[in-house]
Amino acid sequence: MNALNVAETTQTLGLQAKTASALMAKAPAAIKNKALKALARLLREQTVALQVDNARDLERARAAGLAEPLVDRLKLSPKVLETCAEGCEQLAAMPDIIGEILGMKQQPSGIRVGQMRVPIGVFGMIYESRPNVTIEAASLSIKSGNACILRGGSEAIDSNKALAKLVQQALAEAGLPQDAVQLVQTTDREAVGQLITMPQFVDVIIPRGGKGLIERISRDAKVPVIKHLDGNCHTYVDDPCDIAMAVKVADNAKTNKYSPCNASEGLLVARGVAADFLSKIGAVFAAKGVEMRGCPESLALLQPVPGAKLVPATEQDWSEEYLAPIISIKVVAGVDEAIAHINRYSSHHTDAILTRDHMHAQQFLREVDSASVMVNASTRFADGFEYGLGAEIGISTDKFHARGPVGIEGLTSLKYVVLGDGEVRG
Repeated sequence: MNALNVAETTQTLGLQAKTASALMAKAPAAIKNKALKALARLLREQTVALQVDNARDLERARAAGLAEPLVDRLKLSPKVLETCAEGCEQLAAMPDIIGEILGMKQQPSGIRVGQMRVPIGVFGMIYESRPNVTIEAASLSIKSGNACILRGGSEAIDSNKALAKLVQQALAEAGLPQDAVQLVQTTDREAVGQLITMPQFVDVIIPRGGKGLIERISRDAKVPVIKHLDGNCHTYVDDPCDIAMAVKVADNAKTNKYSPCNASEGLLVARGVAADFLSKIGAVFAAKGVEMRGCPESLALLQPVPGAKLVPATEQDWSEEYLAPIISIKVVAGVDEAIAHINRYSSHHTDAILTRDHMHAQQFLREVDSASVMVNASTRFADGFEYGLGAEIGISTDKFHARGPVGIEGLTSLKYVVLGDGEVRG
């Protein structure tokens, strides 16, 4: 497709989305929920057919020499599809927040002033690999009364086309405009350039993918962007802590899955518990083949662990998002040093403290400047589904409009509403 055609196609998608967004904004909750339930049903009915389309993407990815963890992200297994279907049903069961009025207060003049929650309008979503994002984005868009234009990665084009078709089928079944969810059908990168420079049609852009993609979009967009660049998450093991629990949680935070952005990449350990904790977690990581890049103090304590893969950490390691069986380890004096390290090196995504000290927990919650801050839980919980948001469109490490997992509320805006009875201003 040449540049002119791409521009024309993208403009058409924009115009169609804008038109559909007006209809979606006024759609009753029952109709939006009907579309979500239809989508859940279609995902289950079409599981086998979807895997046929998905297999083509997987075959292409392997032939292109894509690393296995990245191929893994592309898979639409029955389990992944069932999670997508459950997400749609969970959203359908949630209250509809569109049109709710907040904080209505009487003013001295007699007028009453409040704020009404309304859809943003049209969002564009640009994402790589995981095709299940197509369903997450579409379902959240439907529930929040928005229209969206989706641009998935070229590596998942067959899967995304098949999923988008089911979404449009579900919308039509519920009597909603099919153009409320549109997939950019071309893999031409020029389509992204077009999508992010159409403020007349698109109200916000949400990129979800590698740092390069997000940096490019943040730089070139003429539309507001909700973004997170990377997930350098930390688990801090405090003194005092329950060592057995700390081992279990730190292990899960790193090894439950290596590729997501909420996996812990850094492990900080208070000096008072370091010898005991590191000997135990070191054995767990050694058994799972996790490479440990440590400060001199942690390496000395990990040295006796049989089979441990130990590497001296460099300054770069403290900022690294590995997405692999590698973790950086540092011994710190205590909670103050841990917080200082996290605020300096983390990507402000998700950071956790494992502790028995209530005051340390409270200090960590207050002072760590991240979108999600946790006490005695795995960073792997930083996820819209786990937070009860039904699904998420992504995680924002920005500080305004939306922060943390972006669910329905993150796709809405507030407008002021004023109720009067003939009042005039003096």
